[in-house]
Amino acid sequence: MTAAPASAIALRRLDLAATDATARAERNALFRRGAVPDEMVRTGARAIVDDVRERGAAAVREANARFGGGSGEAQLTVSRAELATARDRLPRADRRALDQAIANVSRFAETQRPQTTRTEILPGIEIERRWLPLDRVGCYVPGGSAPYPSSLVMTVVPARVPGVSEIVVASPAAADGPIHPLLLGAAGLLGVDRLLVAGGAQAIGALAYGLPDVDPPLAPVDRIVGPGNAWVTAAKLEVAGLVGIDLPAGPSEGVVLADADADPVLVAADLVTQAEHGPDSPAILVTTSAALADAVEREIADLLPRLERRAILARSLAEHGRIALAANLDEAIAFVDAYAPEHLSVDVRDPDAAAARIRNAGSIFVGPWAPESAGDYATGANHVLPTGGLARSCSPLGVEAYGRYTQVQRVSADGLAAIRATIGHLAAAEGLTAHRHAVEARFRGRTETAR
Repeated sequence: MTAAPASAIALRRLDLAATDATARAERNALFRRGAVPDEMVRTGARAIVDDVRERGAAAVREANARFGGGSGEAQLTVSRAELATARDRLPRADRRALDQAIANVSRFAETQRPQTTRTEILPGIEIERRWLPLDRVGCYVPGGSAPYPSSLVMTVVPARVPGVSEIVVASPAAADGPIHPLLLGAAGLLGVDRLLVAGGAQAIGALAYGLPDVDPPLAPVDRIVGPGNAWVTAAKLEVAGLVGIDLPAGPSEGVVLADADADPVLVAADLVTQAEHGPDSPAILVTTSAALADAVEREIADLLPRLERRAILARSLAEHGRIALAANLDEAIAFVDAYAPEHLSVDVRDPDAAAARIRNAGSIFVGPWAPESAGDYATGANHVLPTGGLARSCSPLGVEAYGRYTQVQRVSADGLAAIRATIGHLAAAEGLTAHRHAVEARFRGRTETAR
């Protein structure tokens, strides 16, 4: 598809006050868009994952050759020692940037450590909720057309903080074969244990089922995290019954909430930033000012010809850009909450007050000095976020995704005696008399106070 000239782009406008059936249907389609790929992608991803399960490394290599993402040297995995060598070869400027990003993400992640708790329910009954880091985690990092060391940082740092034992990263090589040295060096800097050179559904299949036929064998992971395209998301859903996943993720998306006081240059920059994620990335301005909307469109038309990815930007904005016009801030906030965006930039007269009213958003950027790109790279907040409206129910990627709770129940004779009748009554009501017997057997021949 040939992108329209920047000057011809006009973002589709939505009148939030409109109540006709067409307007309601369009809004509902935005609100219930979902993050799960269509059935054709699901079917294709299922076939690839099943093939990897059956044929291992050979299936991964064939999928890499067919869809892209394999190393030109046919190298399927990179060892920790090789990654350490790449780390030592990082240019000084790259190392400085990575060091700061890692430090900031680590500092925020350290505050997220889940706590083990103990609760006395009754005398003689104590329940411990124990949090433990996972043994093995697989981090998917997009790549191919460009390296994404920022996504590597966002997925690996929260695993290192709680002490995950082994971290495997899967990422595709560039189209011409080599693995980008910046990505390799960043993986070495983060202490990644192994890097799988594969992308798409085949990478997810390899992480979930392992590759026993590579040297040394690659064991299955316990959970897979990280962003990816529709094929990655579909594959994660296919293996979700076998391993844990963070969440299904659709195209990256962003909303800018702005009023007449906002600077149209900055608003346009934030919308274009969001559109740069890809041709299917929604970028929506929600505003109470038609004059601001007009000014933002003019600024976008002026900005696009000066940017490298202008063809992708033009397509994304033409197909998925929107301007939602609200009668007042209440109506604008109601739209934002119903849409539940991955990214939300708040640029209104009192941004803190407006941000405090937002319930549904993955990551909120407050005020004109908080561009989305700051969070994508260096504030310390995680940029792996719920999309497709899942911000209503899912959280940004964090330390809690790299561990699990187990319950430890300590019960004394007195404690069991205190709940003996309740267990017996409910077990009998459910027809599970063996459950009742397991309790009564403990008291046979003993007094109620026996210990």
